[in-house]
Amino acid sequence: MISPKHLVKIARKWQRVAAMRRKRISFPQVDGDEEVLAHRGHFVVYSIDGKRFMFPIRYLNDCIIQELLKLSEDEFGLPSNGPITLPCDATFIDYMVSMIQRRANAEIKKALLMSITANTCSLSHSLQQNHTGQQLLVCSH
Repeated sequence: MISPKHLVKIARKWQRVAAMRRKRISFPQVDGDEEVLAHRGHFVVYSIDGKRFMFPIRYLNDCIIQELLKLSEDEFGLPSNGPITLPCDATFIDYMVSMIQRRANAEIKKALLMSITANTCSLSHSLQQNHTGQQLLVCSH
C-alpha cells in the first residue's frame, strides 16, 4: 500500500508535468527565409490553415480587421505567448486584404463583415460569375 505522503509527492510531480505541457506553445512552421518577428510598424497574424500574414499597423483601424480580431478572440482566446490566429483560411484573408487595399466602399465592407460573422469563411475559386469574372464569397455555418 502507498503511504499518503508518497501519494501526495506523486500527485505534485504529475501536476508539475501537466503544467509544463500546458505552457508549451507551438508556433506555426516558418520557412527559413521568413522572420519570426514583424517588421517595425507591422503586426503578424496567421490564418487557420497556418499561412503567415504581415500587415501595417494602420490596418488595425479598418473595421474588417477589427471584426476578425474579435472573432479570433472569441474562438481561440487571447494568446499570451503565441501567435494570433484569425478564424479564416488564407484565401479569404488574401481577398480581405485586396478589399482593404482597393479602399472598397461601405456597402462591400458591410457585406464582407456580414460574411465574416458567419462561423466559417472561405473564398471559393470554383464558383465564379461568368459575366463579371469576380469571385464569390461562400460562408457556411
